[in-house]
Amino acid sequence: MMRSSVLVSAAVAALLVCTLPVEAADTGPLKVGFLTVRSGALAAGGRQMEEGLKLCIDEHHGEMAGRKIEVITADTAGQPAVTKTKAQELVERDGAQVLIGPLAAFEALAIDEYIRQTKTPIISPSAAAEDLTQRKPNPWFVRAVGTSAQPYHPFGEYAARELHYKKIAIIADDFAFGHEIAAGFQRTFEQNGGKVVQKLWSPLNTAEYGTYITQIDPGVDAVFAAFAGGNGIKFLSEYKNYGMQKPVLGSMTTVDEGILKRMGDEALGVISAGWYSAATDTPTNKKFVAAMRKAYGADPGYYSVGAYMACQFLNNALEEVKGDTSNKEAFMKALRNVNITDSPYGPVKIDEYGQPLLDITIRKVEKKDGRLQNVVIKTYPAVSQFWTYGAEEFLKSPVYSRDWTPAK
Repeated sequence: MMRSSVLVSAAVAALLVCTLPVEAADTGPLKVGFLTVRSGALAAGGRQMEEGLKLCIDEHHGEMAGRKIEVITADTAGQPAVTKTKAQELVERDGAQVLIGPLAAFEALAIDEYIRQTKTPIISPSAAAEDLTQRKPNPWFVRAVGTSAQPYHPFGEYAARELHYKKIAIIADDFAFGHEIAAGFQRTFEQNGGKVVQKLWSPLNTAEYGTYITQIDPGVDAVFAAFAGGNGIKFLSEYKNYGMQKPVLGSMTTVDEGILKRMGDEALGVISAGWYSAATDTPTNKKFVAAMRKAYGADPGYYSVGAYMACQFLNNALEEVKGDTSNKEAFMKALRNVNITDSPYGPVKIDEYGQPLLDITIRKVEKKDGRLQNVVIKTYPAVSQFWTYGAEEFLKSPVYSRDWTPAK
């Protein structure tokens, strides 16, 4: 009877195992929620993001790792409250399993807590909100581009050591993206013997820059301008109209290819830094640029390549999990293990915080082949978001902000 009881118990246990719910492999259409901007000061960048994403999806014929990709687009209008509502709608109403976006720092910060609560994987095609991969890392967040400051650590060093500038004035958009860019540049510029003698902050929706241009200290060697969207167009045009002669250094987005096509001689000679230039002379980038020109009649830039690479991150991760996203933790781990050896902006490898190490280029606006281009004049390979400080030392400092580091 004891033997019979054991046999019966084993049979019951086996039956229970067979009837327990098993997590089915998720191999149907993958719903990708895409947060973009279609109105306001950042609308031009939003449109370029959409173009970059569409090109990537089209290159994969709408399918990755055997799964059809269904993109659901939401317009955030560049407003944090709207961004949070749209993210909730994408996840809870539309069933989005992964998000790409949003565009601006204040938007990313607005949905940070929601992403953590819902454990929704998100791939960022934009640089700002640095602490999401630094002091307050979001385990469900991975960035497909550099942080706001990442290119400007080497650029500050370059301005001091190779351009031999001693005194610089900074003018930048008065929001997190501008603050982080300015602080990263200032930190290394001053550590290499330079001094930022002035910081001017202009609202994102500034109509004209004359009142700021007239405040620029005439004793500086150069002006560092950090703008997003179409603000670089307005600033450089007015800078020239006011007869300013001091050289202009720029953020990647001040002379981004997305707006460079609308500029004239006022942009010539502007030296900037970034992780991408349409003029980068590699076979992969040449193919990407040719595809963008054919599809949209323009060179790709910051916003389009960011969304394109976010999409390539998605493909890389899906291939690693063989298309099965039923285990969100495994899928997120795959996103954080992305290792792309060849891309439009070179090799891409992710650090433990979800941030890529990227080649950073110093570029100069020149006219070549009948168009203005950011011609690469120097490359810093595999630059970390922590520059040469190392993560432990870097994270002891406050997050880059409007007030840190202060102008001296």
